[in-house]
Amino acid sequence: MPAVRPIIFGPRAGARCDDEWLVPDGTGGYAMGTVSGLRTRRYHGLLMVSGQPVASRHLGLAALDPVVTLPGGSVVRLGIHEWADGTIAPRGHELLTGFALVDGLPRWRWQVGDVVIERELAAVHGRPAVAIVHRLISGGPVTLTLEALCTWRDAHGSRLAGPFSVAPADGGCVVEDAFRLAGPGFAGSFPAGVWFRSVSYREEAARGLPATEDLVYAGSFTTTLDRPGSAAEVSAWAGDLSTPPPPAVRAVDAARARNRAVVAAAAPADSTQAALVLAADAFVIRGASGPDVVAGYPWFGAWSRDTMISYEGLFLATRRFSAGRELLLSYAATLSDGMLANTADTGSVEYNTVDGTLWFVHAAGRHVAVTGDTDLAAALLPALRGVIEHHLAGTRYGIGVDPADGLLRQGAPGAALTWMDARVDGVPVTQRAGKPVEVNALWINALATVASFGASSFDSALAAARDGFARRFPSPGGLLHDVVDGRGDTLLRPNQLLAWSLPHAPLTPDPAVLSRLGAALLTPLGPRSLAPGEPGYSGRHRGTPAERDTAYHTGTVWPWLTGPYVSAWRKLGVDVTPDIDGHLTEYGLGSVSETADGDAPHTATGCPFQAWSVAEHLRIRRS
Repeated sequence: MPAVRPIIFGPRAGARCDDEWLVPDGTGGYAMGTVSGLRTRRYHGLLMVSGQPVASRHLGLAALDPVVTLPGGSVVRLGIHEWADGTIAPRGHELLTGFALVDGLPRWRWQVGDVVIERELAAVHGRPAVAIVHRLISGGPVTLTLEALCTWRDAHGSRLAGPFSVAPADGGCVVEDAFRLAGPGFAGSFPAGVWFRSVSYREEAARGLPATEDLVYAGSFTTTLDRPGSAAEVSAWAGDLSTPPPPAVRAVDAARARNRAVVAAAAPADSTQAALVLAADAFVIRGASGPDVVAGYPWFGAWSRDTMISYEGLFLATRRFSAGRELLLSYAATLSDGMLANTADTGSVEYNTVDGTLWFVHAAGRHVAVTGDTDLAAALLPALRGVIEHHLAGTRYGIGVDPADGLLRQGAPGAALTWMDARVDGVPVTQRAGKPVEVNALWINALATVASFGASSFDSALAAARDGFARRFPSPGGLLHDVVDGRGDTLLRPNQLLAWSLPHAPLTPDPAVLSRLGAALLTPLGPRSLAPGEPGYSGRHRGTPAERDTAYHTGTVWPWLTGPYVSAWRKLGVDVTPDIDGHLTEYGLGSVSETADGDAPHTATGCPFQAWSVAEHLRIRRS
């Protein structure tokens, strides 16, 4: 059985501040950081606890800094932090001799003379808990002290010095009545901790966001590592504070075994598939209402559009048929006026997407086609009929079928309803009001999918939509208009790929047209969202929030679009699946990024770990 290849960095691991690792807990929380150990984002930490909704996370344990006292009495600090004045101290990264990501679990080794210290960590799947193990590999004996730097604040924010609570508990402490630490030889900084001021996060500064905060020293764990193999075990957890997780060594071993089992259950054909299967596991969580999907780490929660675009890759390509079935039924129960809610990440439930519901119909169709689960088709059919009927009659935001051509139109002042939904100061950057090409490809696909479930009453609507699409979208050169009856129809964008790639696509692909699209849009990480040279093209997805949102869909590369591009070519018997192995060893280690710069060298941007990017790369390798 192919396994996930380890990602290994040698003595220069300490210089890798841009490559990040992720250890998810199966509930939407995580541990996350960089190879070097430097916390460069406000999202980096060892215990990030998910909330309701999932994206309302809180950071607890920010860092656990190792301090080694050598046999001669000299003290060496292995941690690393950056401060507001630019100072990096301590400088433990200079003693880092190696980093490895093995079976999805990070491992560091530091060397001081003949003393080698190793750290491993893992999450406890299904609960907000992390296990951190430090081992003596060679040399010694040494005294190891582990200093806990803590906070309790919203993942998207920062916290400055002020009132704080550190209370004693068996083997450690309880911080802010929110989470607990336990390990050997704890000496607490009771009752309020000691503030370390002006920690700096360089990635937040680069993103034009507040970049400094204060952390609390809550106390330290101390033990003697007297011989190679001896270990110090520390646990941190939230939720039920009275029930500790398994001892840290056992928790790490269990996480490794689980990750291997996840990969084996999917029966990957090669190591790339194995890596993507394990990457996919990070996004599938179990929430209060059942299975769900985190759209991306570190900042996204659940978004229905992302969930449904990702569905085939995350659930069907990994053989999570039962969990997928449960998710589809759960989402169907939330339909309102024929629409799925977009997200609750913004603080309230919003029904503001024109395509998320159509992707839901697509996901249901693919599940039934792959699994043969006709019982699910029968269970979902009433809900899917309702979707079609509401779209035919008209629903929110001007979404409805135009009887003149059978096509789906959408748009309302100030609304951005397609997947290109970025805003600056509340104003859509790419509004695309009218009849977007991919929305109508999805509409035709949805009509055909519902028909395949046994609903023949929409046959005339399907015929009208197919005819209207064939008449209205192709341009004289063979490329498709991005929007008809709206603005921006002549811009060269990748959305037209869905007109050829979907199972019930309205058109047959033309190799000359696909070649032209590839030449204009394709990069090593996927298609650009707008061709260079088009009005408004932005080649760099960087800078302040306004600068990034302006570029988001105006040239930025989106790896998830690799899926439709490859699928369209496959309908012509041509396989253009790209090599993704190099990207798996950079930025978000073992995963696929949300976005990348449109201009060369197409450096990855956005979330380092993105669900639909992983899902589509896995889908095209498994289908």
